[in-house]
Amino acid sequence: MSASTPAPAVILVRPQLGENIGACARAMLNFGLTDMRLVAPRDGWPNPEAWPRASGADRVLDDARVFPTLAEAIADLHTVYATTVRPRRLTKPVFTPSGAATEMRAQTAQSGLMFGPERAGLETDDLAVAHAILTVPVNPDFGSLNLAQAVLLAAYEWFKAGDETPAQLLAHHAGPAAHGELEGLIAAVDEVLEAADYYNVADRVAQSKRNVRNLLTRPQYTDDEVRTWRGIVHALAGKRRPKIVPND
Repeated sequence: MSASTPAPAVILVRPQLGENIGACARAMLNFGLTDMRLVAPRDGWPNPEAWPRASGADRVLDDARVFPTLAEAIADLHTVYATTVRPRRLTKPVFTPSGAATEMRAQTAQSGLMFGPERAGLETDDLAVAHAILTVPVNPDFGSLNLAQAVLLAAYEWFKAGDETPAQLLAHHAGPAAHGELEGLIAAVDEVLEAADYYNVADRVAQSKRNVRNLLTRPQYTDDEVRTWRGIVHALAGKRRPKIVPND
C-alpha cells in the first residue's frame, strides 16, 4: 500500500441492523480499511449487536463515527463512490470495484465508498451527492448482494490494487477538492440561481437542483478550480469587492 494513498472511508448510510454493521467491520478489516462512518443508523449507536458479528474487528467499531447527515459524513473526502445496482436518472461516471480501486490508488487524497440501507439501497438524493457510481457486475438473473458482501468486494479490490497501480500515476496529481469545499461551491451557485429565479417551475425544483449538483460534482474539480469557480460566481452575482482607488 502506498504511503501517499490513504485508505478509503466506508460510509454506511442509514444502516438498519447492528449485525450487518458488525459484518461490514469484519469485511473492512480483512482488507485493511478502518475508517467506518455511520449516517443516521436506524437503531442508534453504539449497537451491542454489532460486536459479536465483527469477529474481532472491534477497533473498526470502536472508532466508528456517527454523523446526522451524509453531507457531514463526507465533507473531508475528495472522491465519493456510491454503490447501486439500479439505473438512475443521473449522468455520472460508472466504475466496477476494480476500476474504482485503480482510480483511488492514483489519488493522494482520501476517497469514500458509500453504501445504502439494507432494504432499499441509496436514494436518488444520496447518489446525487456522490462523484461517481460503483456497480458490481453480477449474474443478471440474480443480482442480490447483502451489505457486507458489497463492502467486502469493494474493500478487496482496493487491497488487491495496492501492488498494481503504477507509481507514475501519482506524480503531479493534484487530486479533487474535499467534498466540503465542493458543497460550498454548490451552495453559492444555488443561492445565485435562487436570486435569479432560475428555479421557476415548482414541480421541477428538486430535479433542477440535482442536475446542477451533478454538473458540479462530475468533473472532480481541484481546490484551485473550486476557488476559481467561486470567484466567477461571486463576480457574476455582483459581489466583487469594490476597487480601492488611491488618493492623489
